[in-house]
Amino acid sequence: MVFGRGKKAKQEQPTDSADLPESAAAAEPAETRRGAGPFDVSEIENQDGYVDLGALLIAPREGLQLRLEVEEATQRVVAVTMDLEGSSLQLQAFAAPRSEGLWDEIREQIGQSVGSQGGQVDEIEGHFGIELVAKLPAGDGSEGYRVARFIGVDGPRWFLRGVLGGEAALDRSAAAGLEDLFRQIVVVRGESPMPPRELLQLRLPRDTGVAAPQDTPEFEQPERGPEITQIG
Repeated sequence: MVFGRGKKAKQEQPTDSADLPESAAAAEPAETRRGAGPFDVSEIENQDGYVDLGALLIAPREGLQLRLEVEEATQRVVAVTMDLEGSSLQLQAFAAPRSEGLWDEIREQIGQSVGSQGGQVDEIEGHFGIELVAKLPAGDGSEGYRVARFIGVDGPRWFLRGVLGGEAALDRSAAAGLEDLFRQIVVVRGESPMPPRELLQLRLPRDTGVAAPQDTPEFEQPERGPEITQIG
């Protein structure tokens, strides 16, 4: 696994048609989060072997590249993007109410945002429950669309959102590796009171004193990802 050098995340994939292939709509029945992941930090025995990014613990995998995205105004890390086999998965974790989840509300908001940009969203049943496939006009004068697939999981006092781009947004076989990594993510909510929807703090990995592989590049500040992936 290597860390990328600040390339802008590509969360939408141009297509020649507004129609999605059947592979994006077909999925197995949703599984429950507990026992299947993503996990709360209280549900794992220890944190050994994970890449520690603060609010998120990422399981390493050969060929995986990680990019941290920062907010220009505040210079805080606001997202991490996993690149694997030509597709990407942008991750953000948020504080959530103790008694209810956020995903139903956030799906509605994403639909309104995409609609205001001249696009459309389709709800599909996926491996993590209801997902959204967002399609926006390509914006380059062509009749194609940019496509991103949103997945969301409500956990204990947190909400984890992923945005699949590239072939993984359209083809579940291409998304298998990233979806497997999404299941292995561990969310570290912390005990501090936080208002719902506030981003959980991400950061650069701490120096554990263990030498990094020689092919692991140093971190550089990347640009923030596309607007389609943001929620308010």
